[in-house]
Amino acid sequence: MSRPSRSSRSDRSGRSSRPGRHRIRTAATATALAAALLAAAVPADADTPADTPAAAPKAAQALSVDLAAPEGPVLRGANGSLYGLSDDGVPTDAALAPLKLTTVTQKPEGGAQHPNGDAVTVSKSFFRNGGGDVLVMMQDIYAKWPYEDLGIEDYLTKVDKVVRDIADAPDSEHFVYVPFNEPDQIWYNLGVADQATYEKNRDRFFRDWKTVHDRIRAIDPDARIAGPNESSYHSRLMGDFLTWAKKENVLPQVTTWHELGPDSLRDFQGHYDDYRALEKRAGITPRPINIDEYANRRDLSVPGQLVQWVSMFERNKVYADQAYWDAAGNLSGSVAQSNIPNGAWWFFRWYATMTGRTVKVTPPTANAVDSLQGLASYDTAKRQAQVLLGGAAGDANVTVGHVDPKVFGRQVTAAVSEATWSGYEGAHAAPRTLARLKLTVGPDGSVTVPLTAMERMSAYRIVLTPAGSGTPQRAQVPWHAAYEAEDAAITAGKVYTQGTVSNANGYAASGTQDVGSLNQDTSKVAFTVDVPRSGDYDLSVLYGNQSGGPATQRLTVDGGAARTVTYPSTENWTYRGLKDTTVRLSAGRHVIALAHDTAEVTLDRIDLTAATKPSAAYEATLADTTGSPSYDYGSASGTGTGALVLGGGDGAVFDVYAPREGYYTVTPRATGGPLELTAHGATTTASRRLYLTAGNNRVTAAPAGAAPVRLRSLDVTGAGDDTAGVRGYEAESGALSGAAKPESGAHASGGRYVGWLGNGASNTATLTVRAPAAGRYLMAVRYANNERRDNGHAYNTDIVSRGADITVGQGKPRRVMFKNTWGWDDYWTLTVPVDLAKGANKITFANPGAYAPNLDRIDLAPVIG
Repeated sequence: MSRPSRSSRSDRSGRSSRPGRHRIRTAATATALAAALLAAAVPADADTPADTPAAAPKAAQALSVDLAAPEGPVLRGANGSLYGLSDDGVPTDAALAPLKLTTVTQKPEGGAQHPNGDAVTVSKSFFRNGGGDVLVMMQDIYAKWPYEDLGIEDYLTKVDKVVRDIADAPDSEHFVYVPFNEPDQIWYNLGVADQATYEKNRDRFFRDWKTVHDRIRAIDPDARIAGPNESSYHSRLMGDFLTWAKKENVLPQVTTWHELGPDSLRDFQGHYDDYRALEKRAGITPRPINIDEYANRRDLSVPGQLVQWVSMFERNKVYADQAYWDAAGNLSGSVAQSNIPNGAWWFFRWYATMTGRTVKVTPPTANAVDSLQGLASYDTAKRQAQVLLGGAAGDANVTVGHVDPKVFGRQVTAAVSEATWSGYEGAHAAPRTLARLKLTVGPDGSVTVPLTAMERMSAYRIVLTPAGSGTPQRAQVPWHAAYEAEDAAITAGKVYTQGTVSNANGYAASGTQDVGSLNQDTSKVAFTVDVPRSGDYDLSVLYGNQSGGPATQRLTVDGGAARTVTYPSTENWTYRGLKDTTVRLSAGRHVIALAHDTAEVTLDRIDLTAATKPSAAYEATLADTTGSPSYDYGSASGTGTGALVLGGGDGAVFDVYAPREGYYTVTPRATGGPLELTAHGATTTASRRLYLTAGNNRVTAAPAGAAPVRLRSLDVTGAGDDTAGVRGYEAESGALSGAAKPESGAHASGGRYVGWLGNGASNTATLTVRAPAAGRYLMAVRYANNERRDNGHAYNTDIVSRGADITVGQGKPRRVMFKNTWGWDDYWTLTVPVDLAKGANKITFANPGAYAPNLDRIDLAPVIG
C-alpha cells in the first residue's frame, strides 16, 4: 500500500488559498441543539439565547432504531488500534481500562520496524486492563518499509525468534500471529491484472504461507494464526486462498484484511458479504474477522467519522483496529499525551458502555461515504437502550421503535449528549449533556428524539431508560459559537484544504480548511464575534505547532492591549492541539485577533463559550460496575437515568475528568447506607476533597457497610486550582549524582531543569520531600522528552518514550514511562501514586540502562484532602 510521507513545513507550500470570508457557526452549536431538544418535550425556557438562529429549512434526516430486531450480543470489536500502545504505561491504565479493548495489533518483541510497541512488553498493561487479544505483525521484525525481501529462509530465522518470544510470554494464549502484512503488495505483488503473473506470484505466496504456518505450529502447537492480511479486499485472492488453505490444512483461525480508503465506508458491506459467501462455497466454518487496519488520517480522532466505521463493523460483528498513521502510544489518535481523553476517546468510552444486544439501525442512506450512521444497543436486564450516531451536519429525527412497555413503561427519559472533535491532542472534558427529556411512548410503540444543528465531526449519544416519577434536571448548556479561521480576516497567511475525501490521508480540519504560513511579522487572523451578554468567555483555539518548541501569538480584543498565548508543540502543522484561555467581553460585536509573535502557528478554528462554574454529573447507571448491582428507575430526578442500587460486594466505577492536577469536590448523590470512595489507591468515607490527575481518573463508589446504597450520580466540581496541601520541589534542588546536572531552560519552572539523568547507574536525582502524614500521595512529575529514532519508515513519526526508575525511601524501584512531549522545551505532567511516611522521604529518579526524561519539578499532594 502506498502511503504518504509525514507532514513537514515544505508540504504546505503548494496548496491553494482563497480569500477569507466571515461565517459564524452559532446555529450549529450545542446551544441550538439543546434548545430544539428541550422544545420537543417541554415549553421553551426564557433563558434560551434569543440570538440563536432557527434551524435551516432543509428537511431533517431520519434514522430509525428497531428494538425488536436484535443483531447479536454487543461485541465492542471495533475499538482496537494498530500500535495503539507504545510502552507499558503509555497510554496509562486509566486511559486503557475504560475502553475495554478487544484487540490491538503490535510488532514482535525487538522488531526493527519502529522503536517501540513490542507486543510482549505492551501486553502487560493491555491484559492488566482487561484487554482481549494481541495480534503480532510478524514482518515488522524487519527494519525497512516496504519490508526487505531477503528470501524465505532469512524470514524463517526471524519467525523462530518471534514465536519463541510469544510462546514463552505470560498469557500466550491471547496472542495471535499475523505472518504476512499486505502480501498483495509487499514481496508478492498479488494485485496485478494479468492472470498468469498473478498465478505465479500467488503460488509463491501460498508456498511461503504454508512454510511459515507450519514453522509456527512446530514451535507453538496451540498457536492462533491470522491472514492473509491484504492491504485491501481482493475477492480473487481471498477465494483462491481459502480453497487452497483448506486443502493444505493451513487455514488461519482469524481472517484479516485492511479497509483504509474512504470508499470502504461504501464497500465494506459488500466485501464482508462476499467473504462469507466464499467461506460457505469452500465449506469452511465461519472465521472471526479482524480488520486490523482501518480508517484514514482524516477519520482518526474525529467522533463523527469514527461512528461511521464502528457502526458497520459492529453490525457485522467483526473486530477492527484503527490504523497507525502517525505516532505509537495514543490509541491511533484517541488519547492526548498519556492520560488525557480527546473527543474520540469519549466516543469509544460510550461504545464500551453498550451492553446487551445490538439492534437494527436504519440510517438515511446505507453504505454511503460521509453520511449519518449509527449503532444501538438494548439491554433488557438493565432496562436501557443506547444509540450512538454521527457523521453528518444538520437535523435528524431519531425514532426508536418497539419500545416494550414491560421494560420501559409508557414513558421514557432520553438523555442526549455530544462528544465534539477536540483535535488529535486536544483535551475533551466529559461530554456535555445537551438535554434530559421525558417522552411518552406513542401508540405505535415508538418515541422520536429530534436532533437539530448537529456538527458533522461530533458524535451523539441517546440513552433511553424508564421515566419514573418526577422530572429530570434541565441540562445546563452555556452559550457557544464557533468561528472558522478560513472565514476570518487573514493578513500574511494562506488558506489550506485538509482531510477531504480526495485527500483522505490529509489530517482532519474543522470545515476541511485551516490557515497556515502565519510566519511573517505582519501575520494575523482576526475573528469578528458576537456575544449575547457581558462577562467571561472561554476561548478555545484549534491549532498546530511544528516549530520545534512552544510558540506564541499575540491576542488582542478590539485592538486593545496584547497578551501572549503560548501553544505547546504538536506532531506537525496539521496535527491539532487545543489551547484554552479566557477573555472578558461586553455584549455585542468584537474583533478577536491572533497575531504572529515568536514562531509560526497554524490556526483552524476558535470556539467561544460562556464561562460557567466547572461541574459534571456522572450517571451511576452508566458506570462500570463490580458485583451484581440492580437498577432502580422509580424516579427521574437528577440525571434522569435512575439509580444504581449497590449492595455488599458491589461497586460503581466512574471515569472522572480533571482539566489539571489539583483538588476537586466529589459528591455522591445517594441515599441509604454510608458510601466510600476510592481513587488512586486511597479510600475515604468522610472527606470528599480528592486530588485528581489531569485527564481521566477512575473513582470507585461502594457501600461502606451492610446497608444498600441508591446512587444516582457522582458530581464533581472545581477546576483543580485549589493548591492547599500541595507541596512543590524543583528538580535542581535535589541531590544530583554522576552526570546529572542542572540546565537552563526558558520554559522550565524557575528557569532550570535536571538533564543528563540516567544512562548509567550513578546518574541520579534524589529529592527529599516532607509529608504531613503517612498515606497515599499523588506525585505530579513535570518533564520533557523529545528523543526520536528515524527508522527510515515512510510515514510514521518514531518518537521514543523515556523511562525512569522511581524509588521511594528503601522501597523497590518502579519503572515509569514518560511519553515524548514533541519538544525539549515542551513540559508535560505525568502523575504517579506514591506511599509516603510521615516526615522526610527520599524520592530517587534513575535509569541505569538509558536516558531518563529531563526532570523539571514535582508536586506532591495527599489524595484525600
